[in-house]
Amino acid sequence: MSTAPPPAASLPRTSPFLTPHPHSTPSSLSILHLRRDQHLPIILQSSSAPSDGYLEGPVTNTRFGSFPHSTLVNQPWGSQIRASEVDTGSRGRKGWEGKGKKRKRGEGDEAVTDEQELGIEEERARKEIKTAASGFVHILPPTPELWTSSLPHRTQVVYTPDYSYILHRLRARPGSVVIEAGAGSGSFTHAAARAVFNGYPRPTTTNTSTQTEEPADLNDPQSAKQGKVYSFEFHEPRCAALKQEIQDHGLSSIVELTHRDVCSEGFLPDTDPPIHADAIFLDLPAPWLALKHLTRRIRRKPSPLPTPPQNPPQPPSPRPPDANPPPNAPSQPPPAIPPETTPNPALHPALAVHVCTFSPCIEQVTRTISTLRSLGWLDISMVELSAKKIEVRRERVGLQEEGLRGVNASPANVNEAVERLREVEGRTRWFHEMEARKERDAELAGQVQAEEGNGGVGEKGKYISKRARLASIASAVSTRKLYKEGRLIHRPEPELKMHTSYLVFAVLPREWSEEDEREAQAVYIGDAGGDKGNGKGVGARTEKAVSKRQRRKEAKRKKLEEGGGGGDGIGDEVSGANGAMGREEEPEQIQDGASVERMDEGGFRE
Repeated sequence: MSTAPPPAASLPRTSPFLTPHPHSTPSSLSILHLRRDQHLPIILQSSSAPSDGYLEGPVTNTRFGSFPHSTLVNQPWGSQIRASEVDTGSRGRKGWEGKGKKRKRGEGDEAVTDEQELGIEEERARKEIKTAASGFVHILPPTPELWTSSLPHRTQVVYTPDYSYILHRLRARPGSVVIEAGAGSGSFTHAAARAVFNGYPRPTTTNTSTQTEEPADLNDPQSAKQGKVYSFEFHEPRCAALKQEIQDHGLSSIVELTHRDVCSEGFLPDTDPPIHADAIFLDLPAPWLALKHLTRRIRRKPSPLPTPPQNPPQPPSPRPPDANPPPNAPSQPPPAIPPETTPNPALHPALAVHVCTFSPCIEQVTRTISTLRSLGWLDISMVELSAKKIEVRRERVGLQEEGLRGVNASPANVNEAVERLREVEGRTRWFHEMEARKERDAELAGQVQAEEGNGGVGEKGKYISKRARLASIASAVSTRKLYKEGRLIHRPEPELKMHTSYLVFAVLPREWSEEDEREAQAVYIGDAGGDKGNGKGVGARTEKAVSKRQRRKEAKRKKLEEGGGGGDGIGDEVSGANGAMGREEEPEQIQDGASVERMDEGGFRE
């Protein structure tokens, strides 16, 4: 008896932006940190990949040196990679087609046999990579912040200070659904994908017998709501380039990119499942044109009318046309007319929707706000961000730092300054004395030379030259703990970053019907007809919703109703109730039970 093989499970591709590996891997995106604000994204390749003729394999050249990919693969994130000595001659040029390709023989070149070519290949394989004397980079995992500073600019980019505040105001969290109009270079797209990421989609299994995909496990904990980013871009070349980047970065399961002009075509999805977004970001030149598609109710698309046949057959009439209808003939009901508007599938029906527009000009802001007010958006506000970086480092000051880079080689205190002045004055005095002696005793050259050999050299020996002093300082650096020396300082940038854009925020409340109002009253106010005695019905749930003061009033009212009519006894009960609630004013004398009932039902005394 043969058994069918188990179905194969198709797992979604992981993204280095969401769940990076602990170290760099081949065929994955990595970021080379060159300087503080300079990063270089590269796709690491194996040694067998095309290398443009380099003997060391694929190589990335920077201003700080050349780095073969074999030295970058399988390195822990944050590692410092030293530059390597790479032959950047003719083998490294683009015109060279790669290994194993024979060059055209010139007039003075000799023919290369296959055996010699094989030996050259073996020599290349045995070539070892040598570390260069200087130059290094740091290898970092890809993040939205690093990608923003290193991505290829196709349009204006939404930078980190802006999109971090935007996602915070839009309340984007794991499991949220975000609409982005105007994807551009994809900076906000990557940041939004990380903000809404709530796990990868549940893996599916392919049934070999039916060739259909089925869920791998119905009790999978990943069955929770998955975050999604629906991005729209009207420029087709930019849309194609960004779609390729999203696929290369493993974000296809989180980001769905569509080529569409949302100002004229709206946000309705091409597929059957609705979007149901609760956060919207509009990076458009005219966002007010797209806001008309973001209302709770939209007009229903008219269904195409059926085309009547050319010669429809006439059914036989059982009665003549001029005959009157029978008196008891049932009347046909009029056809049901579908509603002209329908709920917008792009917006979440049960949650408030937050929107943000990104506009560089104040004229765009004023027109956007006017449109938001006319369409029923609330809590409208405008924000402008100005970012300033703060540099934190150790500052080393002193004459022992002379000749080193990134330090302040000035005297650290008065003693160092006085000592250096004495040294300079002593050298100057010795020099002038020697010059004066040479002029005065020019005739006695031998005697002057003898005196120089006896006393002058000893005076000069007290002072060392500047070259010797710098060499001594440089040799002592290797034994010093520079990370502990100096004082820790922080210094802001001298200039404030200029204006990028104005951010307009607004909130669209959920649609509220009479049925929703009745349900809310039943939950928060209570149902008089509920069964409160046995703990069932709506009334039992509302006992927890009312406050302690309202429960105390309700108990006093029931006690007064059970006691009967008015009089001094009723007034005493009311006085006791007021005293229990801590009122300082004198209790009123209530004359009848009706006034007590009106006071308690309203919650205030009349």
